[in-house]
Amino acid sequence: MSTNRAENGVEGDDEREEEEEDEEEEEEEEEEEEDEPRLKYQRMGGSVPSLLSNDAASCIAVAERMIALGTHDGTVHILDFLGNQVKEFPAHTATVNDLSFDIEGEYVGSCSDDGSVVISSLFNDEKMKFDYHRPMKAIALDPDYVRKASRRFVAGGLAGHLYLNSKKWLGYRDQVLHSGEGPIHAVTWRTSLVAWANDAGVKVYDTANDQRITFIERPRGSPRPELLLPHLVWQDDTLLVIGWGTSVKIASISTSHPKGANGTHRHITMSSMNQVDIVASFQTTYFISGIAPFGDSLVVLAYIPGEEDKEKEFSSTIPSRQGNAQRPEVRVVTWNNDELATDALPVHGFEHYKAKDYSLAHAPFSGSSYAGGQWAAGDEPLYYIVSPKDVVIAKPRDAEDHISWLLQHGWHEKALAAVEAGQGRSELLDEVGSRYLDHLIVERKYAEAASLCPKLLRGSASAWERWVFHFAHLRQLPVLVPYIPTENPRLRDTAYEVALVALATNPSFHKELLSTVKSWPPALYSSLPVISAIEPQLNTSSMTDSLKEALAELYIIDGQYEKAFSLYADLMKPDIFDFIEKHNLHDAIREKVVQLMMIDCKRAVPLLIHHKDLIPPSEVVSQLLDAGHTCDNRYFLHLYLHSLFEANPHAGKDYHDMQVELYADYDPKMLLPFLRSSQHYTLEKAFEVCFKRDLVREQVFILGRMGNSKQALAIIIDKLEDIEEAIEFVTMQHDDELWEELIKQCLHKPEMVGVLLEHTVGNLDPLYIVNRVPNGLEIPRDRLVKIITDYRTETSLRNGCNDILKADCVNLLIKYYKEARRAICLSNEEDGARPKRDNRIGSRPNDNSQCVPVEVKSKTKGGGRCCICFDPFSIQKVAIIVFFCCHAYHMNCLLDSTNNSVSGGNVEARATSHYDGYANGDVNGDDGYDNGDVNGDDDGTQRGTPQMRCILCTTATC
Repeated sequence: MSTNRAENGVEGDDEREEEEEDEEEEEEEEEEEEDEPRLKYQRMGGSVPSLLSNDAASCIAVAERMIALGTHDGTVHILDFLGNQVKEFPAHTATVNDLSFDIEGEYVGSCSDDGSVVISSLFNDEKMKFDYHRPMKAIALDPDYVRKASRRFVAGGLAGHLYLNSKKWLGYRDQVLHSGEGPIHAVTWRTSLVAWANDAGVKVYDTANDQRITFIERPRGSPRPELLLPHLVWQDDTLLVIGWGTSVKIASISTSHPKGANGTHRHITMSSMNQVDIVASFQTTYFISGIAPFGDSLVVLAYIPGEEDKEKEFSSTIPSRQGNAQRPEVRVVTWNNDELATDALPVHGFEHYKAKDYSLAHAPFSGSSYAGGQWAAGDEPLYYIVSPKDVVIAKPRDAEDHISWLLQHGWHEKALAAVEAGQGRSELLDEVGSRYLDHLIVERKYAEAASLCPKLLRGSASAWERWVFHFAHLRQLPVLVPYIPTENPRLRDTAYEVALVALATNPSFHKELLSTVKSWPPALYSSLPVISAIEPQLNTSSMTDSLKEALAELYIIDGQYEKAFSLYADLMKPDIFDFIEKHNLHDAIREKVVQLMMIDCKRAVPLLIHHKDLIPPSEVVSQLLDAGHTCDNRYFLHLYLHSLFEANPHAGKDYHDMQVELYADYDPKMLLPFLRSSQHYTLEKAFEVCFKRDLVREQVFILGRMGNSKQALAIIIDKLEDIEEAIEFVTMQHDDELWEELIKQCLHKPEMVGVLLEHTVGNLDPLYIVNRVPNGLEIPRDRLVKIITDYRTETSLRNGCNDILKADCVNLLIKYYKEARRAICLSNEEDGARPKRDNRIGSRPNDNSQCVPVEVKSKTKGGGRCCICFDPFSIQKVAIIVFFCCHAYHMNCLLDSTNNSVSGGNVEARATSHYDGYANGDVNGDDGYDNGDVNGDDDGTQRGTPQMRCILCTTATC
C-alpha cells in the first residue's frame, strides 16, 4: 500500500511526515530566495599546481596577454591564461611582494623583501635591477613604460619613501615623491596619476604636473596596514576604488580644477584641494582581501575569520595558524553595499590563512559592452584570486552558465525561455529540452511534458522516437499521442503503432484513438497490430463505442469492409447505407436488419425490398419479431410488409394476416385497399381485428366477402348511416334479395326513403319502391319530382340506345354477308413479292377500293384441284382464287377463261385491271362494299363494270 501512495502522491498522516514536509518547504523557500551567481570559478591548471606544490604564491599581476605570478622563494613565473609557464625569472632571493605590467604587457616589474626592484623584458633578455636595501612592498610601472625613454616606475616599502625612478642623461635617478608617513603599502598608476597608501591614508600624485592633488585619510579603526593591506584599483581614469580593512571608498578625482603650488605639504585635506569627491562609501562586515571593478558594481574578496580569531586577528603581529578561518568569499556588491552575489571559494588550506594571504587581480578590460550584467564574448573581465597554494579564476557567467544555473535549480521554464530568446548556442535547446522533459517526468507532469515535445524535439525523428518509447514505458503514451508528428519528421511505423495500441488499451483515451485514426494518414502504420490489440476487448466491459468505431476505421484501412459494416451497424451510424453501396456489402446486411431499420427505416426498407433475393422476407420478419422491446419492431414490420406488398403482392402472402393487424394499428386508411387486393388473409381473423378496432367499412367489406351481405348492409345503415354506400354495396352484390333487405330497412327510416328513391334509378323501378312505402309516410315533393324526371330521362335514353343498337346490328350483318362472298387470293409463303406482270398487262387505273391481301400459311394438300384445268394446286406454284362457293381456280386459268368469254379491247383492258385486283387480293375488283356501302348491290352494277364471277356458278359475262 505504501507503494501506491507514493505513486499517487497520497500524503501521510503521521507527524514525522509533516515535519519532513515542513523542512522540504523551507528548503524550497531557501532555494527560491537564492540569487544567481554573477561569476563562475575554476582553478588555474597548467603548470600552476606543480609550481605551487613546492612553493607558495605571494602576488599576481595580469596583462592582456599573460600573467605574472610571484612566489615566496623570489621567483617570477610568466604564465599564459591556461596556467602554462611561458617564462621564469629568478629575480629575488626573498618573497616577491608586488608585480606590475606596463600597458603593452612587454615589461614586468617586481619588488621583494630583499630590498630589490627588478624590471624584466618578456621578449628579450633586457633586465634591470635596483637595490634599495630595505624591503620593498609595492611597485607600479609607468603605463607607457615601453613607449617612453624615461622608463619610469614608482616603488616603496618599509623605509617609508615613495621613489619615482626615471632614466636621465646620466642614468637612472630616483626622486622621492613622498616620505615620513610610514611604510608604503600599495601603489597603482593610471595615465598620469599615481595613487599610493601609507599609514596615514591614500595620496594621489599627478606626474604630468609633478603635483600631489589629493589625500584620503585612512579609515578609522582599521587594522594596521602591515597586517591587513589596503587595496587600490582604478576603475577608470578618474575613479579610484579603495578597500581598506572593512571600509570601501570610491573617489572621483578631477585634474581640471586649479592646481595648487608645488610643495611638500604633508597633510592636505580634500576640502582644501577640492580635487576629489567621494562618490560612494560603505562599511562591510568582513575584511577586504582584494577589490576590483565589475561593471557598475564591485567585486570584493572577503575574508571571514573564525569566531576565536575575530578578537585577536589584528591584535598580534604573529599570524595565527590554528585553522579556524572560514572560506574566503567573492562578493559582488553595488556602491550602496547591496550584495548581488556571494560565492564561497573552495581554497585548499583556507582554515590556516589570514586576510593578507589572499590577493585579487583583474585583467584589463574596457567594459564598454557591459549591459545588465553581461559582457560580449571576449570583452568580459577576468579575476584571479591568489592564495598560497591556489590560483582561482573567476569570470562573469555567460548565457550558457545562466541557463545551466536555472536548470540546476529546477527553473526549466526560464532556462527554455532563455534559450529561445537566443541566449547561448542553438545546440543548447536539445540539452535544455531533454532536461526539462526529464524534470517534468520526474515531477509526473506528463501532460505538460507532452505538450512541450513539439517545441523541444522539433524535427528530430530519433528524439521523437526515443520519447515515444519512453512515454510508452511509463504507460503515459496516450498524453503524447496528440503531439506526435506525422510529417517533418515522419517516424518509423512502429512508433505510430505503439501509440495507437497505447490509446486502445486505455478506455479513457478511446475517443482520442478514434480521432487519431481518422486524422493520421493510413500509410504511417500497419493497422493489423492495432486491430489485434483491440479485438480481444470485443464483448467486454472495456469496449466503448469510440473503440468500436476506431476498430471499424482500422478494418476499412485493412480492407475488411464486412467487419467494419457490422460495427457501424451496431453503432447506428447514419451513413452506413452509403457505406453499403460504396463497397457493395448487400450480402452483409442479412444479420443486421434490426439495426438498419433503427438507423433509418426509410432507407432500410427499399434496400431490403430491392435485395429480397439475398435476404428473404421470412428472415427479415423473423429478425424484426425477435427484436422485442429494443425497438418498435411492429412499426418496422408494417413498413417492410407494406413496401413488400406494393412491390409484389404475393411475396409476403404468409404474413398477410399479420399485415391486417399492422395496417389496423399504424395505417387504417390503407387497410381497406389491402383487403380488396389480397387473397391471402383469413377472413375471420381480419374481421375480428377490424371489429376490435371498430373499423366499420373494413367490416362491411369482409362480411361481404364472407357472404354475410345482410349483416354488412345492416352495419352500413346502422353505423355508417350512409344510404349511398349501402346502395353501392347492394349494387355490387347483384342480389335481388339484398335489394329487398335494403328497401325493408330503409322503410323504417323515413329520412332514407327519399335518398333510396333518388339513387335506385337504373337499378330498381321507383314505382315499386313507392308502392312499398307505408301510408302516411311523407316524401318531399321536390325529391319525387326529381325521381320522376330522372326516370323519364333514363327511359328515353334507354329506348334511343335500343334503336341505335338494332340498326347497327342489321348493317353489320349485311356487311358480314357481302364480306363472306368475296374471293380469297392464296399465295405461297416463299413468294416474297409478286414478279412484274407481262408487258401485255398495263398498270391499273385509279382504284379506290381497299384490298387486304391474305397470305397462305401452309401449302395445299391432297385433292385440291383447279376447276378449269383440273390440275392439283400443288403442281403449279401460282396464286389461287377461292370463291365463297368453295370453287377454286388458278389465277392464270381464271384470267384466260375470262378473256375468252369476252371480246373487244376495252374488255381486255378491264380484265387486265381485274387481274391486277386479284393480284392485290381483291377478287371483286372495285367492290363498293369496301367503301362502306352495305346497302347497294355490287359495284359492277353501279359503275357498269363487269365483275369476276365463278365460272361454274354463274353465266354472267363481263
